[in-house]
Amino acid sequence: MAILRKLPIGIQDFPSLREDGYLYVDKTAYVHKLATEGRVYFLSRPRRFGKSLLVSTLGAYFEGRKELFSGLAIEQLEKDWNPHPVLRLDLNAEHYNSVEALKGILNRHVERWEATYPGGQPDRTLAERFLGVIERAKLQTGRGVVILVDEYDKPLLSVLNKPDLLAEYKDILKAFYGVLKSADAWLKFALLTGVTKFGQVSVFSDLNQLTDLSLHPAYATVCGITEPELLANFGPELASLAESQKLTPEDCLIEVRRMYNGYQFHPDAPGVYNPFSTLNLFSALEFRDYWFQTGTPTFLLELLKKSDYDLREIDGIELAASEFANYKADPDQPLPVIYQSGYLTIQGYSPEIRTYRLGYPNAEVKHGFLSFLLPSYTGTKPDRGGFHIGMFSRELRQGDVEAFLTRLQCFFEGIPYDLSDRTERHYQVVFYLVFTLLGQFLQTEVKSAKGRADAVVQTATHVFVFEFKLYDTAEAALAQIDSKGYAVPFAADGRTVVKVGVEFDKAKRNIGRWLIA
Repeated sequence: MAILRKLPIGIQDFPSLREDGYLYVDKTAYVHKLATEGRVYFLSRPRRFGKSLLVSTLGAYFEGRKELFSGLAIEQLEKDWNPHPVLRLDLNAEHYNSVEALKGILNRHVERWEATYPGGQPDRTLAERFLGVIERAKLQTGRGVVILVDEYDKPLLSVLNKPDLLAEYKDILKAFYGVLKSADAWLKFALLTGVTKFGQVSVFSDLNQLTDLSLHPAYATVCGITEPELLANFGPELASLAESQKLTPEDCLIEVRRMYNGYQFHPDAPGVYNPFSTLNLFSALEFRDYWFQTGTPTFLLELLKKSDYDLREIDGIELAASEFANYKADPDQPLPVIYQSGYLTIQGYSPEIRTYRLGYPNAEVKHGFLSFLLPSYTGTKPDRGGFHIGMFSRELRQGDVEAFLTRLQCFFEGIPYDLSDRTERHYQVVFYLVFTLLGQFLQTEVKSAKGRADAVVQTATHVFVFEFKLYDTAEAALAQIDSKGYAVPFAADGRTVVKVGVEFDKAKRNIGRWLIA
């Protein structure tokens, strides 16, 4: 097995990455392009997608640390390497549980900057002191000031479900970030990164010179790993993974692509791999849901709980460009925030009607997202959903559809009354979740159009064709499988074809009778 290189898992500091010999996917051509073609930028990308490393790389570049960029693309592009004063504001690794906490965090940053560029008046507001620091940094160094704000929206996202606190946070940040407009004459460069773009925060409404890179085709791959970058940088790791998983190099790449590729930040741009998952994959040499193991934002779960959105419609849904640009965390229209959070990606764009088509980027996200939502629809404990899906898979692999349906019956039995006392759609969504999550282990197709069986599950030895009826009998379900020819495509492939008709007992809120043929 090949010796693996040092992989920068969790390394967000560019100087440390370079000085300690970690592998680096060279994004410095983007750094030079950003620095020379514009001044004030915003970039939205999902969590753990390389935003912090990009911010750190820009910081090192503007500080003139040429030695860190030896052998990288920017070495041939930059000739001057003039140092500039750099003010960094990192809001990622903090807790924002009160107005005082937010003000305290901002104050600590301002105090540190004031120590470097002294002469301010401490009795001024935070925004006034911030503006004073920028002015003095320009006057004392004679060079334009660089402002780098990482995860600018972390305080807002942390109180998304606390409207009063959210309003106060917006007012504080509106004044603080609004300084960038007043300081325009002293700025060399500014970049704000985050997950979402809150239109109510004045930095976006007031800064008319700000360029939003989030959907910009020229910067679609500034974060993440393209497939050419994967092949050029991770050859030994791919070889070790293929050997470990007993796969051919071709099949190994197909599986890596299926699990972790597929993010698109412009409809005409190349897709990118999730960098956090990809690095962890090459470290552990196992296919797992690495990105989801780091935790799903609680604000997203709360938003979806308030939403009445049909989960079955999300994969492949079309959204008007005007709605797509709506950055409000609105339960009536959760899709833009779900996209920005990384659970959906762009799969196409129709210019004639100005609509984006959204869908899950890859298998890790699809199954992780639905597993994350399963407890909200079934009452299952968060750490038990995977167990149930695994047992469902085992029973079907063994060809024991009776055991599968009995377990499914018990699964419905455990749904609390306050969850199950809902519409027909609620039951259909639970079926959809169960059968879609089976796709982690078995070849599963869940109905997405009329004239299709509710679900088809294929194992090495069996093909199971399911039809569920909420308002009819098991006999009618079985008859529909035959009349519609759902099982015909599998009649000659040598596996045992099992047709399953199931009726739902509304009184018991559970599976009722079933027939197997």
